[in-house]
Amino acid sequence: MRRAMEITLDDILYGKLKLKQPLHGPRVSVDTVLLSWFVRLRSKDRVMELGTASGAVALILAKRWQKVSAIKGIDIQEELIEIARENALANDLEDRVTFERGDVREISAICPPQTFDAVVVNPPYDEASKSRTSPKEGVALAKQGIACTLEDVIRASFYLLKDRGRLYMVLRAKRTSELCYLLEKNRMPLKRLKIVYPKPKTEASVVLIEARRNAGRGLRLEPPLFICDEKGDYTPELLAAYELEEN
Repeated sequence: MRRAMEITLDDILYGKLKLKQPLHGPRVSVDTVLLSWFVRLRSKDRVMELGTASGAVALILAKRWQKVSAIKGIDIQEELIEIARENALANDLEDRVTFERGDVREISAICPPQTFDAVVVNPPYDEASKSRTSPKEGVALAKQGIACTLEDVIRASFYLLKDRGRLYMVLRAKRTSELCYLLEKNRMPLKRLKIVYPKPKTEASVVLIEARRNAGRGLRLEPPLFICDEKGDYTPELLAAYELEEN
C-alpha cells in the first residue's frame, strides 16, 4: 500500500501529458524536458529509464517516439512506481511503457545483460558524501545519491546495453570531468555532448550527453543551449524542447 504522499496533477508539455507527481520529491523540471528532447531513438529500440520516479521521461519518450513500443522504467521507491503506472494508464501508454521497482545496484536481478538499445537517466546530481542530505527521503534519493552513486548508474547501464547501445544522461556541468573519467573507466566513451547555460555570459548549469557501450573514441560537441537570452526571455531552442513533435 502506498504511504501517505502529497500528490499534484500537472500538465506537462503544454498539456500533452497529464502527470501525477509528488509535491515533495522528484518533480519534472527543465532538465527532465531537455533530457527527453536530447534522446534519439529508432523504431525497434528497447529503452530503459533508470530512476524513473513518476515516469515523466519514459512517458514523454513514448509520446515523442510513437513507433517505439518497448520502454521500461525502474525506481527504488515503490510509491513512485505506483504513480508511474497510474500515469501510463491515464495517458493511454500502458501498452508501450511499463514500470517496475528495482535497485540499479542489483540490476542483474531485474533484467538479463545486453537487452536494451538505449538507457536514459537523470541521476542524483550530488554524491551523499559531498552534500548536506535532505531530511525528506524522496528528495535525498532523487538528488543526493543516498541509494546509488554515479558509477553505479554507469555500471548498470553498461550491463543493460548491447554493444554500441546508447546511454543518455543529464548531469551538473561541474561533474563533467568525473563523468568522463567514469565513462572511460567503464568502456562507455562519450559520443555527443551539449552544454546548457542559464543565459549568455553565465557558467554552464548542466550537460546533456550520449555515451556508447564499447564504442570507439570520437566526440561530437554540439552547439550550446541557452535557457534564456540576455533579456531573460526563453530562447526558441528551449521552447522547442517543450514541443512534442511525434516521430
